[in-house]
Amino acid sequence: MFTGIVEEVGSLVVREDGADSAVLRIRARKALEGVALGDSIAVNGVCLTVTGVQPDPGATDGASVWSTDVMAETLRRSSLGAVQAGDPVNLERAVTPQTRLGGHIVQGHVDGVGTVVSRTPGDDWEVVRIAVPADLARYVVEKGSITVDGVSLTVSGLGGDGPTDPDPEPWFEVSLIPTTLRETTLGERAPGDTVNLEVDVIAKYVERLLGARR
Repeated sequence: MFTGIVEEVGSLVVREDGADSAVLRIRARKALEGVALGDSIAVNGVCLTVTGVQPDPGATDGASVWSTDVMAETLRRSSLGAVQAGDPVNLERAVTPQTRLGGHIVQGHVDGVGTVVSRTPGDDWEVVRIAVPADLARYVVEKGSITVDGVSLTVSGLGGDGPTDPDPEPWFEVSLIPTTLRETTLGERAPGDTVNLEVDVIAKYVERLLGARR
């Protein structure tokens, strides 16, 4: 489990594609502190398992390179299918019982891929509008939580899913503070870029339980 509070922006060093899987090698420093083989790290909101760690001989900041296996299902259902060597990625270690829950409950299980529609700068923040797949829109509520590329965010606006709404597809907006813009990859996401989305797991369980009762 994660909280959606990005600890570090790492860099994808190598991508090795197989027939139905891929091996990613990612440079990181803080996100590897105290990590052992088999531990979990969220990469752009996708929970992945550490399969190896090696020192980075070219690093001057003590960074290392860790490896992870990504299956076809994950490549198909998340934006990791398109990441390439050199791309920055948001990293977060799995929580411990002593960890502060600074964001919200995040499983690292991507529900779908959204697309950045627009960015509107403010005085000290930026409003980002993201198109959301129609089958996920019902789980997104104003002032509720959503995970975008592994970042826990609060929904500040909704649209596109009402009978009189002129927009052709549902969307939501999030307001990014300077820290989020500076310390995560969301500061560089441009209109047209895809992002991993994980909706609030509680909403999915409630829907399932109510459906079973009916």
